[in-house]
Formats: sequence, structure tokens, C-alpha cells
Amino acid sequence: MIFLISCGKKEKKSSVFYLKKGSWRVVLKVQDGKGLPFLFSTTNTGIEIHNAEERIPVTDITIINDSITIKMDVYEGVLKGVFTNEHTFSGEFVKASLNRQVPFVATHGEEIRFVKDDKKTITNVAGNWETVFSPNSETDRYIAKGVFEQKGKQVTGTFRTTTGDYRYLEGISEGNQLKLSTFDGAHAFLFTATVTDSTMTGMFYSGNHWKEPFIAKRNESYELPNAEELTYIKEGFDTFDFTFPDANGNMMSLSDKNMQGKVRVVQIMGTWCPNCLDESTYYAEYSKKNPEVHFIALAFEYAKTKEKAFQNIERLQQKLHSTYPILLAQYGTSDKKKAQEKLPMLNHVLSYPTTIFIDKKGKVRRIHTGFNGPATGHKYLEFKKDFEDFLLMLQKE
Repeated sequence: MIFLISCGKKEKKSSVFYLKKGSWRVVLKVQDGKGLPFLFSTTNTGIEIHNAEERIPVTDITIINDSITIKMDVYEGVLKGVFTNEHTFSGEFVKASLNRQVPFVATHGEEIRFVKDDKKTITNVAGNWETVFSPNSETDRYIAKGVFEQKGKQVTGTFRTTTGDYRYLEGISEGNQLKLSTFDGAHAFLFTATVTDSTMTGMFYSGNHWKEPFIAKRNESYELPNAEELTYIKEGFDTFDFTFPDANGNMMSLSDKNMQGKVRVVQIMGTWCPNCLDESTYYAEYSKKNPEVHFIALAFEYAKTKEKAFQNIERLQQKLHSTYPILLAQYGTSDKKKAQEKLPMLNHVLSYPTTIFIDKKGKVRRIHTGFNGPATGHKYLEFKKDFEDFLLMLQKE
């Protein structure tokens, strides 16, 4: 029987294969012969992708004869495969707008992300790690903070950077090797490293299109630069403003009359960006509870057409039940230099997302670069408290 799921609805047609219930292990083929594994399990409405404690529901699944298509609910990424038998299918993870395809194999009944060797010893990587990616490159070099927890050989955590975090990483540490991976339908990340008690030397793989080395040293007191000092209004500009269209073609601006005299939050984001999804999820919830604060998002999309970009925006809003406007600032590329040209009053667009806080008089009071998402633990809680306290202060002024 066919197992067809679209928007949570099931239909049945004659077919050779179906998605067998239970756990599945998918291994994406990245560079250097490496495998990037992740797990998913079937549900009543589709599947759930597992990354540490994160669960990502996917409901748009179609099986016709021996072909299966798993389309992400928010992102444009699609897993397209062909069944070999009832326990195995293989194919490619496809991101059409970027012309990227990553081969994969999916196997039913496997519940372990990385295969363990009980004979190998455990190296404890729990704690904070001062990290540098592409340390020998003047153009690609950037800093990060690794934050990990470990139980036995099982490791969870993330790398925080000045522009966001690498979300929920999960893997193992055994012998002198660390392996971490995540797959969220937008990005597929694999980190491998040779470790000691105090150092790491490794490689970061993003799909099969990018890899870069990294080094790290244990440093429990290490902190990243202040996220509120990285992006600012350039000298010579008194205000922050823009004019971009919504899905109906209406041009919107911060200088519109209905925007005056109100506290405003401007979100620079993209529907393709997992950190932006984490942030948008929180902003959607906050804005519903605090309608006196006006949110407006500027989407920088790599979708090739305006129509496709607005489709992605609409899908995001429907998924999050978000009511604040998302304007299309750019399509065809998510290049940050191009984005900065659209917002020339900023010194740069360093990160998707970036949040700009504007008081009732129209003055920019704060610009926060990046976002500490749920995978960062206490940093996420600290961000939310500071965010809410700051907006409350602006409202009382």
C-alpha cells in the first residue's frame, strides 16, 4: 500500500512499498568519504527527525511505486529516494535553489546515530571550548565557543559563533575521536575531531559542498564578543528605514504613519535559515502576547524567483502561525554584501538573523547580531529574559 502524507492527511493507493514504522537511520555522503548520519522515526502524521532533544515534524511525504519524496515542512530541502526493499531506500537530499544534491542511504530498524566500539576508551569533552574555524585563512577565519555535555560516550551540545549557533549537535566521543552531526532539513552538518583532554583538531563538513578545519582548546571562562556591539548605524545616518513589498505588493516602511510612536522590532532573516526559524518561533509567540510591540521582518531569500520567495515566506508564516509582516527585501541570493546594499545605514549585515530595536521616537536603541537558540541552553534563556526586559523598558518610556 502507498503511504501518502500531505499536510497531515493520508490517502491510500496501490503501490509496491510503504514507509515501514519505527526508526530509520539516514547517512548522507559528504566529502573525504565521510558519512553524516541522522535518525528519524515514523509518527501518525509523518516522521520526526531527531537531533539530541530536538524533534522536527515532517508531514509532506509521498510514495509512488518504489519512489519516496520527503519534503520539509518549512525549508525547501527534499529527500528524494527509491526503495531497494522494504528496509532500505537511497537517493539524494536536494536543495533546488542552490543546485545542491547530497547522496544518502536510509535503513530501517537502526536506532544508533554513530556506531560505538565498546573496546575504545572514553575521552570527556564536556565543558567549554575556545574554537577557531579556518584558523589559517584571513578571509574565512572566525571564532566560536563549543559547549558540550557528555554521558558515557554520548555527546550533545553546539558551537556558538558571533552570528548564531550550529543548533542541536549529537554524537559520540570514544578513543581520541569526536563525531557530531545534525540534520534539520535546511543544513546537514558533520564535525569530526581528534581530541585530548584539552585540545581538538578537526574538520567541519556542510553537506558535500563545503568543509573547513577547526581547532579548539578547553577554556571554561571563554566568552564570545558582545552581540550588541557588532552591528551599528553608520556615522552620517540619523534613522533606520526601508521600503520593501509584502506578498500583496504593498510597499511598507518604518516611516509609515501607522508605525509612528510605537516600539518596533525589525528582524533581518531568511526562511532558509534554521537560526532564523528558532528566532521567528519565539518572536511569533511573543508578538501575540504583546501586540503593542510592532514586529516586522525583512526576508533575504536565495529562491530564484519572487514568486518562490513569497511562497517560502507564506509557508513559514503558516507553520508558525505568525501574524507579523514579513517583507521581501531580496531574492536570488542571500549574500550579506548584497543585503548591506539594501540597508546602507548599517555598517554591515554580519548575520542572519539580526534584530534592530527602535523606540517610540524612531531612534535605534540596540542592534543584536545573531541568535542564541534553544540548543545553547542557558544562553537562550538569558536572551529571552534580556529581550523581554528591554522591550518592557522601551514601552514604559
